[in-house]
Amino acid sequence: MSPLSTMLSFPVAAAGFAPTTAVRTTVSSRASAPVMETLDDLKALAPKLNPVVGYFNPLGLGEEIEGASFAAGTSEDAIGFIRHAEIKHGRVAMAAFVGFIVGENGIHFPWATTLSGTTYADIASAGGACAPWDALPTAAKLQMLGVIGLLEVWGETGTHYMRGGVPGKYPSFAPLRETIGQPTLDLFDPFGFSKNATPEKKERGLLCEINNGRAAMLGIMGFVSAAQVEGSIPALAGKIQHYDGQVMAPFSATDVSLPFVAEMLNYPAFPQNGFLIPGM
Repeated sequence: MSPLSTMLSFPVAAAGFAPTTAVRTTVSSRASAPVMETLDDLKALAPKLNPVVGYFNPLGLGEEIEGASFAAGTSEDAIGFIRHAEIKHGRVAMAAFVGFIVGENGIHFPWATTLSGTTYADIASAGGACAPWDALPTAAKLQMLGVIGLLEVWGETGTHYMRGGVPGKYPSFAPLRETIGQPTLDLFDPFGFSKNATPEKKERGLLCEINNGRAAMLGIMGFVSAAQVEGSIPALAGKIQHYDGQVMAPFSATDVSLPFVAEMLNYPAFPQNGFLIPGM
């Protein structure tokens, strides 16, 4: 599932997919018979996230799930899936929002990024926050996508979020450290701040994370829209460098050395400067 596809959904309508701290505590401490979140749990916590809006779900997404089957699972499995997707994509959006601001202002590392001597300054000179991705060497793109793929695979291990696990919680790298000694830090709560926090602080942190993630999803979509369609965001008009590429295309004309990319670029359904992956 693409982060941008989740951003294009209605974050406000997703207000019903808020976590309940009580449920999270139950999930983390149980040894058997996991208790999954239900529609009632989502309705109970929505006002805590936004007391003005409350449980605002005009698409009826929660009601559609309640009592229905989902990929040979239950409605609770579906809620776990959507809850996890919202938290994860909110985190990606928060990183993207900050990264866009950094890139748009030309901030970069001072050293080389490839063995051939290409520097971060060379990549940043492509312009704006969107264009540097197209300027990256194909090998660099493959490395990034490969690491993301490995993290996604590892994220599906442990107690699954559709089988009683905590939505949004990334499994520890401890099994890897015991065998190969790396990575030294976990991706989720690497410094143990959340683990050692009080229950009250944990609850507030969970609420803040979801609200900030939803705001970031709207924010990053506003940035890329303003970069690609002049005047689409009046408040950002003239403040973001224009981008003629495709923000949802992982490969473009600079990557024709990869199998099938040249053929895809010539396919009438795809723009000439990039191709889209269905579902993104």
